[in-house]
Amino acid sequence: MTPDSPHRPVRARGPEDLDALIERLLERQPRSLARAISLLEDGGPDQRQLVARLYPETGNGRVVGMTGPPGAGKSTLVDRLTRHLRARGETVAVLAVDPTSPFTGGALLGDRIRMQGHYTDPGVFIRSMATRGTMGGLARATRDAIDLLDAAGFDWILVETVGVGQDEVDVVRSVDSVVVVTVPGLGDDIQAIKAGLMEIADVFVINKADRDGVDRSQRDLEMMLSLGDHGEWVPPIVRTVASRDEGLDGVIGAIERHREFLATSGALAARRLSHLRLRVETILKERVIATADRVVGVERAVEAGFAERVDPYLVAERLFRGVVESAAANLVAEGGE
Repeated sequence: MTPDSPHRPVRARGPEDLDALIERLLERQPRSLARAISLLEDGGPDQRQLVARLYPETGNGRVVGMTGPPGAGKSTLVDRLTRHLRARGETVAVLAVDPTSPFTGGALLGDRIRMQGHYTDPGVFIRSMATRGTMGGLARATRDAIDLLDAAGFDWILVETVGVGQDEVDVVRSVDSVVVVTVPGLGDDIQAIKAGLMEIADVFVINKADRDGVDRSQRDLEMMLSLGDHGEWVPPIVRTVASRDEGLDGVIGAIERHREFLATSGALAARRLSHLRLRVETILKERVIATADRVVGVERAVEAGFAERVDPYLVAERLFRGVVESAAANLVAEGGE
C-alpha cells in the first residue's frame, strides 16, 4: 500500500467527509488510512472525532513493539516478519517511528524505503511517523494511529521505534508485547541493551546470530533474566538471522505464546487498562497546560516568577489557579445559557 506524505497539510473535514473517510479506512484503503493518520498527527477536532468513532472497534489486533539498540537489524526483522505473516494469510500494518528530519520536521522515511518490497501488497500498510522531539521513541500520535489500524482490522500491528536506548521504555505503554532486538558483538551487550529495556522485554531476539559471540550474548541475557523478578512469564530468547529468514517462526511463536499468556492470565486487560490510563493522563496534562497558557500565559508566569525569585511550585500554583478559575467561569456561563 502507498501512503500519502505524512506531513502534507490536511484541510478540516465536515461530518459527511469524515463519514466517507471512516468508511474507506475500515475497508483498509491505503490513501484513506494515510489521510486519517495525517489528521491524527495534525491534531484538532478531526483527530478527536476519528478516535471517538474508531475506538469502539479496537482491541482485536496483535500490537507488537520492536525496539532495541541501533544497528540491531530491527527494520530487516520487521520486513521479513511481515513477509512471513503475509505468507500465512494475515494482514500487517507497520508504524516505523523515525527520527524527525531537521529540515522538514517530517520522518526520514528510511523504513519505507527499506520495505519497498511490500509496496503493492494490499495486505500490508507501512507508515513512517516522526518523533518530533517526543521522548521514548514514539511519535505523539502513535497511540491514536494504533487504534486506527486496529479498527481497520489489521491482524498484526508492528511498531518499530528509533532505538534511542533508555527512553525507549515508553513503547511498553502502547503495545501488548515488547520484542527487544540485539546482536552479538556490541561490546558490553548488557550495557548496550540498557536496564530499562531489559525490564520491559517480553521476548528477546538475538539477531545476526551467525556472528561470533552469539553464545556469550545469550548467556549474558540469561544471567540478567535470572537476577530479575518476571512473575509467571519469563521472556524467551530467540536467535535469528533475519536477512536469511532464519528463526522467524521462533519469533512469531514466542509472540503468540506471550499473547496467549496475557489473555489467559488476565494480564492483557490489565495492560490495556494501563495504556488507557496513560493516554487519559497525557491528554489531561496537555489540556491543563494549554488552558494555563491561554488564560495566564506559561512563559509570562515563568518570567514573572524568575524576576520575583519565587519557587517553581508557586509559579505552577498560579498557573493552576488560572485553569481552575477559567473552568469555573465556563461552568457558570454554561449554566446561565
